[in-house]
Amino acid sequence: MSDKLKVTLKRSTIGRQEVQKRTVKALGFHRLHETRVLPDNPAVRGMIDQVKHLVEWKTVSE
Repeated sequence: MSDKLKVTLKRSTIGRQEVQKRTVKALGFHRLHETRVLPDNPAVRGMIDQVKHLVEWKTVSE
């Protein structure tokens, strides 16, 4: 199977730029310490790169 990314929101979006808030929402997060398993593709990697100071991620294989 293809690899996936396990992404966890570690820092709040309060006081962040609007584009960063929208990116966090586009990744599917609603609250702190929430974890999502997302496909490992360039679009998701680009979104993670925009908010890398707010999230932690690692590669998992299914």
